[in-house]
Amino acid sequence: MIHLKNNWPTKKLGEICEERKEKNIKNLNLPVYTVSHIHGLIPYQKIFYKQVHSKDTRNYKVVKHNDFVFGLPTKDTLPLGYLSLENEILVSPAYTVFSIKQKNLLYPRFLFYLFKTEKYKWRIIEIAKAQSATRHGLPLKFTHLENLEIPLPPLPIQQKIVKVLDTIQSAVEIQEKIIEKTKELKKSLMNLLFHYGLAGLRVKELMSSRVGELKSEELEKLGLKLKKTEIGEIPEHWEVVKIKDVHKWKVNLINPKDFPNEEFEYYSIPAFHEKGLPLRIYGKKIGSSKILIEPGTILFGKLNPKLPKVWLARNFYEGLRKIATTEFLPLIPTEKIDPFFSFYLMESWFVLPIAQAAVDGSTTSRQRISPDSFYSIKIPLPPLPEQQEIAEILQTIDQKIEIEKRKKELCEELFKTMLNKIMSQEIDVEKIEI
Repeated sequence: MIHLKNNWPTKKLGEICEERKEKNIKNLNLPVYTVSHIHGLIPYQKIFYKQVHSKDTRNYKVVKHNDFVFGLPTKDTLPLGYLSLENEILVSPAYTVFSIKQKNLLYPRFLFYLFKTEKYKWRIIEIAKAQSATRHGLPLKFTHLENLEIPLPPLPIQQKIVKVLDTIQSAVEIQEKIIEKTKELKKSLMNLLFHYGLAGLRVKELMSSRVGELKSEELEKLGLKLKKTEIGEIPEHWEVVKIKDVHKWKVNLINPKDFPNEEFEYYSIPAFHEKGLPLRIYGKKIGSSKILIEPGTILFGKLNPKLPKVWLARNFYEGLRKIATTEFLPLIPTEKIDPFFSFYLMESWFVLPIAQAAVDGSTTSRQRISPDSFYSIKIPLPPLPEQQEIAEILQTIDQKIEIEKRKKELCEELFKTMLNKIMSQEIDVEKIEI
């Protein structure tokens, strides 16, 4: 049994914090942020990719350095933001903004981390539920939180707790940067390999020591000759084909409800965005007809391809039949094209921009690319051995990305464990050496 020390004094949030009601009445040109339960405070454009808020921001709330922001809670999420920036920003008038008034008692990042614990997250969500905020999309008012008890260890202890958690959080951020850099490397290599073939590796090495594009005679010295085609310059020994020339695309439908007790490996658009993995689900829980697919099938999302969705169905769950939503266009590679090469090609500029330009529909939610348009897209086709080598290079980079993602997940798990155990005093932070 765990015995908590319970020797930290407490005060009500309303005693040590105060609501900031200041609005942008002068309509100053300040950046507008939103708040997410995943990203915290984040510029509006990074979520919505365009301005959806009003140009007149006089009614928007001002957020200052070390202020806190609560967004609209749901039954299981708590959008929380903390402004570490020195510059002021704006947020929606529907959000609750508050600051610490007794700074000699409470260190701002300590309170931020406290709110991130499971205990306080669910306590605040329960308060929101009691006010019907989660059911009706209402704001969580500061008056609802005033009686929330906040532990107040000595300020040096609060600062040490923050230092410990910041150290772990910085490891998470380092992993994020490694992942982004590796993704950039993959994108760069894809550009070279799909333009120059395997000679692209030699081109990359040569370009690293000079500025500007390589001349044709320089490429010839590398044993590379390019030819002009309707899809751009490609190596002379490559072909140009249509997607349908080297893939099977016949759709076989199955109604999972006819097999209520059978478990399926199910590929869906939401699962793609949330985890990038298929669902494992029983037929009775899946509504309408689905596409029956075989392992190695490539799935291209036809629903608004401006948000690219390309999946390769593998043996994630051995022994289960594989099905996919009809919002995917299936591609079964023939013996002429390597499945992994095809998969990476679907993510390249040869396919995605063409698919994006061919979408049709009256609204964004209804925009789709037709099967005829998609399967008629022209692609480059190297000899099979070269396809396999290109695919292997890109798979190696993907494996590196997966390794770094796993390291990041381990750091996040450590952070979550330390956060909850330190804040509940199961771990004595004074005994931690940093």
